[in-house]
Amino acid sequence: MSTQPQGDAFHIYDTTLRDGAQQEGLNLSVHDKMTIAKHLDDLGVGFIEGGWPGANPRDTQFFARVAKEMKFKNAQFVAFGATRRPNVKAADDEQVRALLDSQAPIITVVAKSHDRHVDLALKTSLDENLAMVRETIALLVKEGRRVFLDAEHFFDGYRANKAYALEVVRVAMEAGADVAALCDTNGGMLPTEVADVVAEALSVTGARVGIHCHNDTGCAIANSLAAIDAGATHVQGTLNGYGERTGNADLVSIIANLELKYKKPVLPAGHLQEAFRISHAVSEVTNIAPSPRQPYVGISAFAHKAGLHASAIKVDPALYQHTEPEFVGNDRRMLVSDMAGRASIELKSQELGVDLGGDKELITRIVDRVKDMESKGFTFEAADASFELLVREEIAKKRPTFFSVEHWLTSVESDQDGSMICKSTTDSACATMPLFQYNSIFKVCESSIDTDCIAKFNAVDESGNLLDTKFSNYTVTNHINAYPADAKYKIPAAGMPSIWNIPSLPHKDGTEFAIVAGENGEVEQGGTESAKLGRYIQVSVVPVVL
Repeated sequence: MSTQPQGDAFHIYDTTLRDGAQQEGLNLSVHDKMTIAKHLDDLGVGFIEGGWPGANPRDTQFFARVAKEMKFKNAQFVAFGATRRPNVKAADDEQVRALLDSQAPIITVVAKSHDRHVDLALKTSLDENLAMVRETIALLVKEGRRVFLDAEHFFDGYRANKAYALEVVRVAMEAGADVAALCDTNGGMLPTEVADVVAEALSVTGARVGIHCHNDTGCAIANSLAAIDAGATHVQGTLNGYGERTGNADLVSIIANLELKYKKPVLPAGHLQEAFRISHAVSEVTNIAPSPRQPYVGISAFAHKAGLHASAIKVDPALYQHTEPEFVGNDRRMLVSDMAGRASIELKSQELGVDLGGDKELITRIVDRVKDMESKGFTFEAADASFELLVREEIAKKRPTFFSVEHWLTSVESDQDGSMICKSTTDSACATMPLFQYNSIFKVCESSIDTDCIAKFNAVDESGNLLDTKFSNYTVTNHINAYPADAKYKIPAAGMPSIWNIPSLPHKDGTEFAIVAGENGEVEQGGTESAKLGRYIQVSVVPVVL
């Protein structure tokens, strides 16, 4: 039983894994395709076009794994391929056989509907092309497959030779195709043209018509909706608008428009709220950064910067929002900048969990300070934490203190070869850590100071006398690193240099860290008791001065 609210009366057809994968810079492994297919099924689309089995090993392997490993909850799985080759029987065409071998229950057959493409690309006659369409679809239907037609370059073909483009659709339906998707392959159409052509195709051929749009004029979504208005009941697109050149129609926007504007449920109940999550999850898989200004699911889709907007939203969000962000799983965000007014500051503070209590004097001070700092080059728009600290400072009328440094001393030396040596001694204190003193030497890297810099720590005995044991490549990642009591590390005997890497382990408050070199060269770790076993090195983060 179909989980689609429209049953089979309206199709949401996703081609991300085939047409979307043709985007420059987008490369999907079999595992990637499996992951995305699951996300699409979770979204609730009716059809997932998996690719072109037989065209490349990756797609062939993907279809084999889907047949064995995947069970879809909402979607039906579709294979994509071409008609038979000219002057070859459909049953003998290897690619047609690959479509059947894919075990996909539905097959979309792409066919030329532009006479010039038949002549120049296929290098065959118009009649032979019609035979290729007819015989390929008839064979697939005979083998028990449901067949959709992708009428490639249909709109351009309609302009050049209307009768032939419509005849391709008529022949396909006569051979047993269920749907004829009219393709704006070059993406050059405009909404009014699309609506007129779709209406005529419906009236002349009697076919069930679908629409497949590319975005070269920036009208792919509008063209898709125009086709639906004209009677199309099958719409194709890709998640996030992925696709060749400027992309395909963004299926997320099409679905949201149908559900929220047309009041036409096309996903299972409640699934539209997953749109934001799934859109961004798929972006993670494709490694294509999501567009912040993508309609409905971009992070800026419901972001408000102007103070005038914010003051209106405080009264009623509908004054500057066309719909509720929650409907698609998104959030409303207030941005703080020199354009901010009192309402922006108050709403942003609430967003960060700070209630200003309507204190006009306090809010005014914050507004004035933000504007002053922004005029000096600071920016808070993408710095929520900085803004929160500013707010809390204005509330407390003093800067919050999170730790204190009791003493800090640094000396810098320059060798004859130009290298810099920094020595530092620090006494620091905080509520959860004991007081530490340490003496360490950092050799400054030529480029920059980071956790990969070489650090040479002084080895000292219990009296503080320097030893000649040396450790290098020590990665410092925490203020105080504490290791399990049973940790043991091998080092050479005293007096020999050692390259020694310690992994980053979780910090444990209140534990003194000492690395102890025993008589046999074995290193034992523990608290102050271990320090009595022999020579040791006490380590913490050391401030580094260039």
